[in-house]
Amino acid sequence: MKKFLVVPLMLMMYTGYAQTTDAQLRKNREYTGAVAKQKQYHAIYQLDKNDPKVIQKAIRNINNALNDPRLKGKLQIELVAFSAGTDAYLKGSEYEEALKALVGRGVIVAQCQNTLEERKIPKEQLYDFIALVPSGNGELIIRQAEGWSVVKP
Repeated sequence: MKKFLVVPLMLMMYTGYAQTTDAQLRKNREYTGAVAKQKQYHAIYQLDKNDPKVIQKAIRNINNALNDPRLKGKLQIELVAFSAGTDAYLKGSEYEEALKALVGRGVIVAQCQNTLEERKIPKEQLYDFIALVPSGNGELIIRQAEGWSVVKP
């Protein structure tokens, strides 16, 4: 009995898709994204993995947001590292210039103090321009409560 009900249901669903009009398709194609109506936007990016693809993605995502013409002059961003993400901030990592460039664009680049203590990493092993926050998770919680968007690349 169930098989007999599934086939008509699938046909109805397919028919619904088949009835998409040219006007609907054109309207979708012409959509250019949300309009940035607020005076200010805030986003905090979470970096907690030492995966080069994730680190590069975080840096790329931040630059893409900063380059979005809708957000020009309206965007404040913070990149907070903790756990394995800390490795991106260690002297000798391949990310020094990219991180400096973010700071140059007004991005706060911060490190979790708890992670340094847990992993016994002296602050001196970090690039000297890295800010410290008591807790990466605490920073995310506070920023989200303040209305910041939390992004995990």
